[in-house]
Amino acid sequence: MDELVLLAEELGAQLKQRKEVLALAESCTGGLAAVAITSVAGSSAWFDCGFVTYSNQSKVDALGVSAQTLDEYGAVSEQTAVAMAQGALKNSQASLAGSITGIAGPSGGTKQKPVGTVCFAWAHADGRLKRSTQLFRGDRTQIRHQAAEHMLLGLMGMLK
Repeated sequence: MDELVLLAEELGAQLKQRKEVLALAESCTGGLAAVAITSVAGSSAWFDCGFVTYSNQSKVDALGVSAQTLDEYGAVSEQTAVAMAQGALKNSQASLAGSITGIAGPSGGTKQKPVGTVCFAWAHADGRLKRSTQLFRGDRTQIRHQAAEHMLLGLMGMLK
């Protein structure tokens, strides 16, 4: 967790310098990225909120992900990750949002989407959008940690 907090400190310095505000939408990480961020003293200056939308229904209700997107592509898809990030932007005071949705295991994987498959999106209020799918290795804790780290690094990439 210490390395996540160090990344969060670096991210926070960049956000503060640019007068940007962050929101997160997390599923398989259950708020792990937000925990790292809120471990940083003064993060309230640059972190607005985090949504932990574990169920499909919560993704619809809290973030406005369409049921059609979930039906067509599944919860673990870049399309859902994009909708989650855009929903976090829309439902917050943030100028930058990131989302994580995936399969941390040990069960739930399929041949097409094995355990460790995690989809991400990063959305900025200016319209910039990035998406990514990663396949992480390890146990549930390791997969969640790698996903949170990838999120924080991606957010920093959006600020360059």
